[in-house]
Amino acid sequence: MDLGLKGKRAIVLGVANKRSIAWAIAQALATEGVQLALTYQERMEESVRQLAEPLDNPMVLPCDVQRDDEVASVFRTIGDAWGALDIVVHSLAFAPREALDGDFLDTKREAFSMALDISAYSLVHVAREAAPLLEKAGGGSIITMTYLGSERAMPGYNVMGVAKAALEASVRYLAASLGPRGIRVNAISPGPMQTLAARGISGFTDMYKHAREVSALRRTNDPDEIGALAAFLASHHARGTTGEVHYMDCGYRFLGI
Repeated sequence: MDLGLKGKRAIVLGVANKRSIAWAIAQALATEGVQLALTYQERMEESVRQLAEPLDNPMVLPCDVQRDDEVASVFRTIGDAWGALDIVVHSLAFAPREALDGDFLDTKREAFSMALDISAYSLVHVAREAAPLLEKAGGGSIITMTYLGSERAMPGYNVMGVAKAALEASVRYLAASLGPRGIRVNAISPGPMQTLAARGISGFTDMYKHAREVSALRRTNDPDEIGALAAFLASHHARGTTGEVHYMDCGYRFLGI
């Protein structure tokens, strides 16, 4: 099926290395002929630039979402270069390691605030900066990444589950706010995947093994599956879908185990 994305323009925030879900999405969009901008945090610059080399001359821009000036600069640069934007991929989440280990009851105010700021509020900020460019394109698609820990208390997920719940609520409110401007907002919720961020979760190996053993398909996700779903959600074929969390977890969520 031709997704009709050739010539569209997308920014992908959150690429860290070749295992990143953001990278899988970037590759899927590139395959469809999408022109890309990738962002990086300072310590990830070399890795992201190396990944970008085989692509068709993408923009590679610094962006720490806790710095308002950097977020504004990214979208100003895109506006100057492209004039408009069609797709935003937000694949960002972070919580201090100590807030993921141990008892959720012991979560400190600073760790809670940081997790919510980077993992949830950043979507609102990015959407606000991107909206004028998406509107210039006649509307567009914003896609973010979540996880089942938003609705179930997952061992070792702690404050990140709270942040993902806030992220999912933000998806709905942003979809309502931006819908009249032709901008759709959706989230993808995969099962456990072998990413750098996931490996920071205590007990992740057991979670990953459990998902493989009991999910309906008896496996976990391949990164390219998530990329394919993101490309579909960004396309004209998903034009009537907004404000939703799209589960692609090989049939884990619906099982009562």
